Amino acid sequence: MIRPQVASNCKTQQDISLPASSNGKNKSSKDIYAKLNKLHLQTFRNYEIAELDLESNAVVLTGPNGAGKTNLLEAVSMLAPGRGLRRARREELGHLGDQQQTQTDCKIPAWSVFSDLNGPQGVASVGTGCHAGQPERSRRAVKINGVNASQADLAQVVTLSWLTPQMDGLFIGSPSARRRFIDRLAIAFDPAHSGRLTRYEKVWRERARLLADGDADDKWYISLEKTLAETGIAISATRSVLIEDINRESKHLISSFPQVKASLIGQAAYWLAEGHPAIEIEDRILYVARQNRLAKASHMPGPHETDLVMTYKGQSAHLASTGEQKALMIAMVLTHAILQDKRLGRPPILLLDDVAAHLDPARRAELFSLCSDLSGQIWYSGVDTNAFSTLFQTAQFINVSHGQLFQ
Repeated sequence: MIRPQVASNCKTQQDISLPASSNGKNKSSKDIYAKLNKLHLQTFRNYEIAELDLESNAVVLTGPNGAGKTNLLEAVSMLAPGRGLRRARREELGHLGDQQQTQTDCKIPAWSVFSDLNGPQGVASVGTGCHAGQPERSRRAVKINGVNASQADLAQVVTLSWLTPQMDGLFIGSPSARRRFIDRLAIAFDPAHSGRLTRYEKVWRERARLLADGDADDKWYISLEKTLAETGIAISATRSVLIEDINRESKHLISSFPQVKASLIGQAAYWLAEGHPAIEIEDRILYVARQNRLAKASHMPGPHETDLVMTYKGQSAHLASTGEQKALMIAMVLTHAILQDKRLGRPPILLLDDVAAHLDPARRAELFSLCSDLSGQIWYSGVDTNAFSTLFQTAQFINVSHGQLFQ
């Protein structure tokens, strides 16, 4: 059931207090272990208030461009740690009316996302958002079952993965975007990976500042570089193991989607691939860092220089067609989801934004079939309802129009 609502006034205060919990029962005959049962948005993007009762294992959002399909998927993605599928700043997430009304007295417009869901720990109520007037540098609020929590805690109650049109340019984009992509996949298997990345970036910035100022002694540099070497090898090892696992699992995926053939390039990645012990690689990194520093150069090997490379039909993926690149990305995300289900027993809720745009009818049907075999809820979006015709009997279709939802 869908109950679109319109708020008459812009909110000046908004609490992260959860609505009543649902019973979490799945009305489908298929066992689904990761599923949203209810979703409630308040002053989020182009939605003033919207509520969804979700009864299916597959949800299809249709409507014209600009209607709010991606905004709805982005709201769901905010139930995971991080900045969501658009990596938007918190001040960009509030409703436009609230942004205009509160820009003089509120640094961040209020917004909230609530959900009752089935996840790895069973049924849970999860809420997140920002209060009106919340300090600019503070983190968004999170509540789990009515109790204040951190974003890291979200990863314990819900697992999400997504594919968006913006990711179609991954192969021709920057190495940093590809590193963020593989790191997001890696965190699903190793939550501590996120903390290592944060620590590495912090120490890297501190070393760069000291080099620019030129006022630190050798012992302080060595201490920082040792932390970077140790943390960097752990980051690189996590990435390498994940890539190997995805490549291996992809071989068993029986479909017309391309087999994932990915690798990591960069000095630290090469040393790991050659089988050198971690302690030996750390010593090599420290040696190079010191030699470069004495030569007035800041470079040192590490995960910051790593890049993800994928091949298709014997050539680099960036030379493949748009449709082939889309198929490669789908294969990567699907294989990762299968690995989560098999290895962790934690299938993700998949958000596939405009996924059918570059697929022919046969491959679209195959995608829907592969997704139906997963144990997590699948969300699709697209302009053309007929592109999802094979899901008419099984999915919950929702029409999106100017921030309103209709079934």
